[in-house]
Amino acid sequence: MPRYTVHVRGEWLAVPCPEAQLTVGWLGREAVRRYIKNKPDNGGFASIDDVHFLVRRCKGLGLLDNEDPLEVALEDNEFVEVVIEGDAMSPDFIPSQPEGVYLYSKYREPEKYIALDGDSLTTEDLVNLGKGRYKIKLTPTAEKRVQKSREVIDSIIKEKTVVYGITTGFGKFARTVIPINKLQELQVNLVRSHSSGVGKPLIPERCRMLLALRINVLAKGYSGISLETLKQVIEMFNASCLPYVPEKGTVGASGDLAPLSHLALGLIGEGKMWSPKSGWADAKYVLEAHGLKPVILKPKEGLALINGTQMITSLGCEAVERASAIARQADIVAALTLEVLKGTTKAFDTDIHALRPHRGQIEVAFRFRSLLDSDHHPSEIAESHRFCDRVQDAYTLRCCPQVHGVVNDTIAFVKNIITTELNSATDNPMVFASRGETISGGNFHGEYPAKALDYLAIGIHELAAISERRIERLCNPSLSELPAFLVAEGGLNSGFMIAHCTAAALVSENKALCHPSSVDSLSTSAATEDHVSMGGWAARKALRVIEHVEQVLAIELLAACQGIEFLRPLKTTTPLEKVYDLVRSVVRFGK
Repeated sequence: MPRYTVHVRGEWLAVPCPEAQLTVGWLGREAVRRYIKNKPDNGGFASIDDVHFLVRRCKGLGLLDNEDPLEVALEDNEFVEVVIEGDAMSPDFIPSQPEGVYLYSKYREPEKYIALDGDSLTTEDLVNLGKGRYKIKLTPTAEKRVQKSREVIDSIIKEKTVVYGITTGFGKFARTVIPINKLQELQVNLVRSHSSGVGKPLIPERCRMLLALRINVLAKGYSGISLETLKQVIEMFNASCLPYVPEKGTVGASGDLAPLSHLALGLIGEGKMWSPKSGWADAKYVLEAHGLKPVILKPKEGLALINGTQMITSLGCEAVERASAIARQADIVAALTLEVLKGTTKAFDTDIHALRPHRGQIEVAFRFRSLLDSDHHPSEIAESHRFCDRVQDAYTLRCCPQVHGVVNDTIAFVKNIITTELNSATDNPMVFASRGETISGGNFHGEYPAKALDYLAIGIHELAAISERRIERLCNPSLSELPAFLVAEGGLNSGFMIAHCTAAALVSENKALCHPSSVDSLSTSAATEDHVSMGGWAARKALRVIEHVEQVLAIELLAACQGIEFLRPLKTTTPLEKVYDLVRSVVRFGK
């Protein structure tokens, strides 16, 4: 008998279909009937006849015709959503899909694999895993290390040795010894009790990164997880079955306990889970739809899944990659602005930067020389003011190598720390197979990535700060020699007046966000965890700062392209004209 999993007002209902000729409309009414039956107040309806709804697939949210037979419209065990008329406008409405569902409607299962060994994952790899471009497999060496590590745990249990987190409670309960027959229950209780986060769930890309990174750490062979369980987790990743992980709740030591516990909760078939096929649904239904079974935790395995800095580090990995991209783009945008403001290229002379040889500064100056007027890329705009009496430009143009340069060096510094953290064992206790013992330590403390990501936020913010000042120069006719606010009919049209205000607002907001979170610490777990990193907030606000930097530089790019229109028919250099053409392919000139 076919069965469908139906989402109604935030609840999931399994609805069997007794007859093949029944329609989509019947499925919707039956789901609503079951929903009303389960509610003390009938869900606020006098009768089912008062309910008007539409039915759509969870995958891609495609609308279904109520008259279509189920056997034609849907596959067996497909996930569908019933949207009751008026609900979508309610603040309590819970959709079956995350924000930006259109990004996932065309999801295709990847064919390529990345082999994880716990030692060689890069920031680029993790971002690509997050985007769903690869599946995961383990290297043979990693499999052997995992097996040997598990043998140590099995020996501890067999010999009834008292070891933290394996045969004892956790945190303040470390001295409470647990009976052998309760060890599996101990691990399940750990995952359930620690799943205490709040806030929006991580979007699928970020949850995928988090899960992939945890797999990489487990592959190192110091966590004590069994190879059987780890392979189950990898199967879930490869099927894109992603647990509901709230973004808030970690203090960054003992690792990212709350988010990783929510991750583990889905893996054991509890809580909510998302896949491209199902949207959000009960984890057990999502796993069943993909032919997967929930993990049954063995001793130590709950702790192995939730102890570590993977929330901070996976978000930090995205931050580093996005920061690297926007830093490169900032040089291009600033070079275009310099052209529009008829600046000079003399400040980018090789000999100047050789006298202060910071790597980032030299790199940025090289980019400016590559983009601006030269024998290879002549600029008609530069030629038009070659013999003017201007000796030097404002700092926002002249000092780009020095300001943008240190941002590049900051990103490189942070990337090094994040890359090390990607391939570090951050559990407690650590299982050393070669010594046949476990040792409690503090590798779960998130201070390294927390401090680095605070530094990244401070560094990358400067790209927006200097960009906003260049936008001011473009908009201010006393500084630019261009029409006020880059519009020909000033007054009738306000041009970039408020676009500049938006940039100023974002820069101001960044100033507050750049206050380092890692200077704070609050004692938790009855003073057992008496110094923490607050790295989760460091990672989240670094991403927010980077997002604002991207938006400010986008405003500058639009303004520079607007400004160049007033210098026509003169042309800039070939590479900058290509940038202009790219912008004009999606945004037309504002008259």
